[in-house]
Amino acid sequence: MAEEKFSPEQSLQLIQSMISKTKQHMSDNSLYFLVWGWLTFFACTGQFILKHIFGYEKHYLVWLVLFIGIGFSIYQTRKEDRTIKAKTYIDESMSYLWAGMAISFFVLGMILTRLGWDTAIFPFFIMLYGLGTFVSGNIIRFKPLVIGGLIAFALAIGSTFAGYDYQMLFGAAAILISYIIPAHLLRRKTQTLHA
Repeated sequence: MAEEKFSPEQSLQLIQSMISKTKQHMSDNSLYFLVWGWLTFFACTGQFILKHIFGYEKHYLVWLVLFIGIGFSIYQTRKEDRTIKAKTYIDESMSYLWAGMAISFFVLGMILTRLGWDTAIFPFFIMLYGLGTFVSGNIIRFKPLVIGGLIAFALAIGSTFAGYDYQMLFGAAAILISYIIPAHLLRRKTQTLHA
């Protein structure tokens, strides 16, 4: 059986179609960005308020709110696996990227548990926020994610000049700029295109 050959135009159309489908899929699932974005934003600002304003000793416990995100992600992924018939290569690439990001956050958490959590934790987390959104934005060719990732990189550097308490606010700003705002823009853009 002869192998089917694509013209350069057909290849480009196929790639554009895959990117468009992935954008739609990400828009449909921008809920992930929004849930994780808002939970992380709440944890960053909540920790700052508990530690800096109230002087609460166990301020870090606010991060337990992320278990809501884990439960949501497991539930949503299982639900999608039952309804999505086929994934594009780009969809799979995005899944691997974010699985790798989750593992990186976990590993960094384990490292910092050994070294001490007040040893510049937020610059590393902000850098990872930027990496995930920068790569995602480039894969699906969505500039607000790319720009959000670049701003997060700058915030990671800037946060090294701030004390630990204020690094939390840099983290909240990075989440707002690299996750929450782009997720709302992506959702609105794809809903407008498919209206």
